[in-house]
Amino acid sequence: MGKLPSSFILRSVVNGGSHLSNFHSSSSNTIATHIEALSKKPMPVRGKGKIDYRFDNVDDALILFNKMIGKYPKPSIVEFNKLLGAVVRMKHYAIVVSMYRQIELLGVSHDGYSMNILINGFCQLGRIDFGLSVLGKMLKLGVEPSVVTFSTLINGLCIQSKISEAISIFDGMTERGYQLDLIVYNTILKGLCKIGNTDRAARFLRLMEGTGFEPDIVAYNTILDCLCKKGLLKEALNLFSEMKVKGIRPDIITYNCLIHGMCNSGRQEEATRLLNEMVDNNISLDIVTYTILVDALCTEGMISKAVEIVDTMRKQGIEPNVVTYSTLVDAHCKEGMVSKAEDIVDRMIKRGIEPDVITYSALVNGHCLQNEMDKARGVFNLMIEKGCAPDIVTYNTMINGYCKGKRLDEAMELFHEISRKGPILDTVTYSTLLQSMFQLGRVLTACELFRKVLASGQIPDIVTCLILLNALCKTGYIEEALKLFEAMRNSGLELDIVPYTILIDGLCKVGHIKVAKELFHQLSNNGLKPDVYTYCILINGLCKDGLPDEAYRLFGSMGDNDCSPDGCCYNVMIRGFLRNSYTSKATQLLTEMVGKGFCADIFTVTLFMDLILHSNRSILL
Repeated sequence: MGKLPSSFILRSVVNGGSHLSNFHSSSSNTIATHIEALSKKPMPVRGKGKIDYRFDNVDDALILFNKMIGKYPKPSIVEFNKLLGAVVRMKHYAIVVSMYRQIELLGVSHDGYSMNILINGFCQLGRIDFGLSVLGKMLKLGVEPSVVTFSTLINGLCIQSKISEAISIFDGMTERGYQLDLIVYNTILKGLCKIGNTDRAARFLRLMEGTGFEPDIVAYNTILDCLCKKGLLKEALNLFSEMKVKGIRPDIITYNCLIHGMCNSGRQEEATRLLNEMVDNNISLDIVTYTILVDALCTEGMISKAVEIVDTMRKQGIEPNVVTYSTLVDAHCKEGMVSKAEDIVDRMIKRGIEPDVITYSALVNGHCLQNEMDKARGVFNLMIEKGCAPDIVTYNTMINGYCKGKRLDEAMELFHEISRKGPILDTVTYSTLLQSMFQLGRVLTACELFRKVLASGQIPDIVTCLILLNALCKTGYIEEALKLFEAMRNSGLELDIVPYTILIDGLCKVGHIKVAKELFHQLSNNGLKPDVYTYCILINGLCKDGLPDEAYRLFGSMGDNDCSPDGCCYNVMIRGFLRNSYTSKATQLLTEMVGKGFCADIFTVTLFMDLILHSNRSILL
């Protein structure tokens, strides 16, 4: 069988295992210490007169390993492989790597099977680079990689979302005539769905059929789940029908994917139909199904119904898990029923279910929504005491609560705490703080924070930039706003009409009407059309600058961009006429506005009343 000529694989051959010493040196001491501590313990091994290498815990495996390496002559690699395989099944991958190194130091030659075990260990530990180095070592030693070798690497690459590299190996395997199994195909399929590439996943499904592999329920469920998560429900139902036509019986996972997708899209009737179909097919609801239904009811605001579902679960012998409880806690908190949410948490603890970071974050959010920041801080501190580390969502919730309560200093304390300890700050954190700083008039502090964002390598998103742009314009820092806008355009961000409108408004407010007009005329060059709000802002700016005739021409040209004046736009134009003493035109436009079903607002009415009082007669006569 020929070797794969992929450049991706060749890099591994060149490395030839040179990376491995870095990993081994850090892990071998751990296992040696562990074995020494366990060497005097008795070792229960299952089976009568025959070691089948199935252990109750990893300590028993380590004791056996200690005995094996002390034997003379040394056991064969086949015997060691049995032990390595048992430890892999217990998912102690770092220990497997250490064992491999010690076996190698004993002079026992490794075979393809043991190297495959090592590759799997590295892949599961997230070190695909070391796994590829083992492949390079295999090739140098003349050990023929098997389908298992490449399948394991493909799985490791897919776990890390390196799908193009995984497909490179897959393509090389097919070109070289390796007999691939359904597991390899399903692994690639899962990888494609993981990165949301549903189109390619669907094509890959057809490729499976074309090469003689009939997709199984796992393959169909993988794509169905991806389609439902992306809201492509029509395509999901078509695929669902296809699998039934082909005689593939849907299972609980199939129905859960579809029901979840329907509930998320608000298609409750379709979800109910699928639920009934599932029951008719003698498929019992599981904890996932019930939790989906609880979540759907909570989303619809039917919390009492959701509680009834939980009671039904228990009657069916299915105990709610932390996800189910957290869903209920979150729903109660969002409706302001924080005390009831706390009662739910107490009940779940009594039932032996510990709250997780999502549960605690929901409680924190509940108190923040009620502006009970001291209570929120109490929950925040409690979760830390319980060994549940707050994530960025928890921190952002607390920071947002402090900001809304105008307690910026306490928000900044949390911000600095995250910077020191983690988790990684995100754009929500920065946006929340920037917004609060501007609302409290701390413009320079906000600008300094934004500079720190850029210096830290964090790339601000469009929301963060718009917050800063809007605040700079409203506070009169127009030069800084222009620089930021230019930076946004050069950064590759896709700008819509919103940032243009914000800047045009800022320019009009400081009297830079000429620049505002230039920016307005740039819209069409950038493939954008002004909306009614953009027109209103510029019309208002022109009127305030003493240019009512130009403003009215702009008002009249709105239809050229498929934009009709609304009540706000009429009022702005009428007020512009009145302030510039165009009383007759204002009256005509008022009549036109009323004829189109719009009303004068309080500001327009006030201007007309002032004119009437000053002229001692009705200008409407």
